[in-house]
Amino acid sequence: MYRNVVGALATRHGKRAALAAPLRRAVGLRLRVPDVDTDALGTFTGEVPRTAPADRLVVTKARLGAAAAGCPVGVASEGSFGPHPAAPWCPLDVEHVALVDDRIGLVLVERAASTDTNHAELFTDGDDRAGLLAFARRVGLPGHALTVLPAVPPDGTYPMVKGIVRLPALLAAVTDAAAASRDGRARVAADLRAHHNPRRMRVIAEAGRRLARRLATRCPACAGPGWGVVGTRPGLPCRACGTATERVGELIHGCPLCDHRVTAAPADTADPAECPRCNP
Repeated sequence: MYRNVVGALATRHGKRAALAAPLRRAVGLRLRVPDVDTDALGTFTGEVPRTAPADRLVVTKARLGAAAAGCPVGVASEGSFGPHPAAPWCPLDVEHVALVDDRIGLVLVERAASTDTNHAELFTDGDDRAGLLAFARRVGLPGHALTVLPAVPPDGTYPMVKGIVRLPALLAAVTDAAAASRDGRARVAADLRAHHNPRRMRVIAEAGRRLARRLATRCPACAGPGWGVVGTRPGLPCRACGTATERVGELIHGCPLCDHRVTAAPADTADPAECPRCNP
């Protein structure tokens, strides 16, 4: 039903490179990028606060793009970074990709997550050049960009320097930001905008592939697009004693257009190390 349909991809950060191919291959949907101000919904660099959680904002963004382009279908992605829930010392990149087709009442959101992220920041007065260069290498300069801002901005506004991929520009930005900061330090951080962050773009692409697979899968009850996993329940049995664990024990498959649901157990068992009986 999407063969040769043109959908709108709401982005200012080059995400068509990650999302166009899987959607075209899976269902024939073609994407165009309209001129729409997605930064109004929030920015990764912090100038504009996000107005809603990523999984809701991505749907708003998809509809914004469709309206701007006059297309029947809208597509968008939205990411968030934070500590891994099971390993708080480890940063986690979570990317949501949404497709909205209001012709049939379809709202489909898929996600992908990865700990392969350079989400990090450094506060420096610029004197420790070796430490600054080591941080830049860890983030991935020049393949990944950096941003620089005063650690404690002066009264009024101070423009963030973004998209830094060259060492001389980094050193100059740090010197200027530290001089302007009320504590004499600059905040240097990975630029998390997708077009300056290939690691993030890979996670967006994986979320796009998952969305494409669901869009190509028909509901066994109503034959609508989007059949796939919509929830989970814990309780995977221990391999040694059969006791229920906190691991996923049931996958709930469902349709975004009707109420049809099917529950299936994964063909797996849990390691006894995760069992409350074997390893209390």
